[in-house]
Amino acid sequence: MPGPIVRAAIHPGLGIARMGNAREYYVGPQVLSPAPAAPGSSHADGLLKREAAEFRIYGYDGEGNVVAELTPANAEITWTAHLAARKASWYKLRAAMDLPAAADFSLERRNPDYPVEQRSDLTIDPGPHSVTGTGAEQELHGTFTYQGQSADAMIGELHTDATGRLRVLSGLGVSGSPTGLPVYVPSETDAFGNATGWYDEACDGPVTASVRIDGNTVPCEGAWVVIAPPNYARDLIGWRTMLDLLTELWEEAGWTPPAAEVSFTRDIYPLLERMTAHQWVNQGFAAYFGAGGPMDFHDPALIDRLARKHGAADVYRGLRRDIFNAFRPVSGDGVSLRSWPWLYGDAFGTFPPTLPANGLPLWPAAAARMQKWVAGDFIEDWGQVAPGPDSIDAVALADQPSMLDRAALHFCLADAFHPGIEVTWPLRHVSIWEKPFRIRARPADDPEPDYGGMLTSARALGPDGPLNAQVPGGLTRWMALPWQADTASCRSGYNRGYDPNLPTFWPVRVPNHVLTAENYARVMDATLDPETRQQAFAERRNWYVPLQKYGPDEMTSMVSHFGEMGVVERRPGPDDLPGVPSELYVEVLGAATAGLKLRGVAAMAGLAREAPDTPEDRAAQEAGWQSHAQREFFRMARMGHTLAGTYDD
Repeated sequence: MPGPIVRAAIHPGLGIARMGNAREYYVGPQVLSPAPAAPGSSHADGLLKREAAEFRIYGYDGEGNVVAELTPANAEITWTAHLAARKASWYKLRAAMDLPAAADFSLERRNPDYPVEQRSDLTIDPGPHSVTGTGAEQELHGTFTYQGQSADAMIGELHTDATGRLRVLSGLGVSGSPTGLPVYVPSETDAFGNATGWYDEACDGPVTASVRIDGNTVPCEGAWVVIAPPNYARDLIGWRTMLDLLTELWEEAGWTPPAAEVSFTRDIYPLLERMTAHQWVNQGFAAYFGAGGPMDFHDPALIDRLARKHGAADVYRGLRRDIFNAFRPVSGDGVSLRSWPWLYGDAFGTFPPTLPANGLPLWPAAAARMQKWVAGDFIEDWGQVAPGPDSIDAVALADQPSMLDRAALHFCLADAFHPGIEVTWPLRHVSIWEKPFRIRARPADDPEPDYGGMLTSARALGPDGPLNAQVPGGLTRWMALPWQADTASCRSGYNRGYDPNLPTFWPVRVPNHVLTAENYARVMDATLDPETRQQAFAERRNWYVPLQKYGPDEMTSMVSHFGEMGVVERRPGPDDLPGVPSELYVEVLGAATAGLKLRGVAAMAGLAREAPDTPEDRAAQEAGWQSHAQREFFRMARMGHTLAGTYDD
C-alpha cells in the first residue's frame, strides 16, 4: 500500500501548446495512441482551434509510488506560469550550431542596430501569473516595442478546468511589425526567419505550483511549457519524434536504461509505418509507401514477411537486410537523395549538399535495433500486443505521470532542426535538462549573462553558454521569426534535378499535398465508375493553395491566413473500391476557408494558363508550386543566396 504523500510533481514535465486563431480550443494528446480527432473538431467558425497543454499534479510517497492526483478536492493548489517570447531580442537563425560544419559560426543579434540598453523592449515578458481553484481564466499580455512603436501581445492564457487542472493556451497566433516592416527582404542574405522589427507569440517558460495538504506545504516539482505553431495533421506521427530523440539522449547519459530486447511491434514497425503514414501529406511518399505502392507498410502480406522469421530457414532475412540498407546510415549520406527517409536533415539549406547531414539519417539507437532485426534477434510479437489506451483516463493511476510525459513529446518532431516545428537543436544537449522530461530552470535571482554582440558556436556550446539553465522564452528564441515565414516555405522538392515532390521537411505537421474534401467525395461516391474514383484517390493537391500569393507576399499571406489552412483528419474509406484503404486522411476546411481555397484554386489556374509551358514550370506545378519562378524564390530564401544553385541534382 502507498504511504503518505511527501512530495508532488507536475506532469507532463514538458508540455506543448499550439497556436490557433479561434478562441475555442481542444486539449492536446495525453496518450501515445489517442482516439482520432473527431470530424470537424479542429475548426470553429472557420478558424483554427488552439491546442491546450493540460498539466496535472500527482502526489508521491517516500518510495516514489503515485498515491493520488492532487486537485482542489484534496489539496490547496496555486498554479504559476511565466511565459516569455524572446526571438526578437535573441540571435539570428542560421542553422544548428552544434553541427561540426558550424564550428566557425558567429551569429549577430536580430535587430542588431537596436541599442543594448533598450533590447528589453524586444522581449515580450508578462511576468509570472497565477491562478487557483476551478474555472479560472487569465490572459497573459506583454508589450513589444520597436523604434518607439508598440504592440500589445497576448502570448498565452491560463485556465483551470472543472477539476482544477491547469490548461495553458497560446494567444491567437498574431505576428507583426509595429512599424510595418516587411516579413522578408530578398536583398538581405540572412533575412529568412529573421524579420527585422517583427514579433510573434511563440513562447515558453516554467510552470510551477504551490501545494498544501491538510495545512502542510508539500514540495512540488515544476514543469515547462512551449507554445508552438499549429499541427495541421493532428493524428499523424513524425518519422522521428522528439520522444525518440530524448529517449536516446537520456540513455546515453545513463539516466534511463535501454530496452533489453528488440520488439518488432515497438521498435521496428514504427520506423516503417510512419513513412507509409506520410502518404497523406506528400505525393512522393504516397506513390512509393502509400496504398498499393511497392513499400506499403500497411499491407498485411508485407508485414507478415517482415514481422516473423518463418521458421529455421528465415526466408525473408534478405528482405529485412535490403530494407535496412535502404535507410540513410548513421554517418549520413548527403549526396544520395534516394536513401530513406526522404526527409531533409539539419544541414540542408545552409551547407553544400555533400555534407552528410543534408539528409535525415537513422539515429544510432534505431540503427542498432534494426541490425538486430536483420540478424533475426527480435521478438516476434506482431498481433500479440494489445492496443494502447486511447485516453488518459483509461491509464492506471501509477502510469499516468509517465504517459503524460511521453505523449506530449511523441507528437513533436525531432528533425530537421532547420529550425524545426516545436523546438530545435538545443534540446538534444543534456545540459539543458535537470532530469528526464524536466528542463533545467534558471533561478529568478540569477539573471542570464549577456553573450555579446556576436554569439559564436564555441560560446553557445560552452559551459557558460545558453545551453544550460533556461530563462522563460529560452527554448523558442532559437526558432524562425515569424514562425509563419518558415511554415510558408517548409516545402518539398527543392532539389530540382531529383523529384518534384521529394525530399521534404515536416509534412506531418505542415502538409505538402493532400487528399481534398472534393476528391474524398468522389472516392466515396458509389455512383461513379471505379476508375474515376481511383483517380480521385490518387490525386493529391497543393496544401498551400489558399495563400494564392507569390514570394514574400505568400509569407505575409500565411501571417494573415494561417488559421484558415486545411487540417488533415481521419475519415472512413470505401468498402467497395479495391486498393483504397478503409481509413483515409482528408483535408478538412472550415466554412471561412472553403471560399478562400476556391479563390486560390482560381488564382492558380489563371497563373498556370499565363505561365510559359516549360519543363521547369510543369515540374514545379506538379509538386504544387505555382511556377518555376515561385520555387526559385523559396529556394533562394530557404537556402540562402549563395547556396540555392548548388542543390540542382
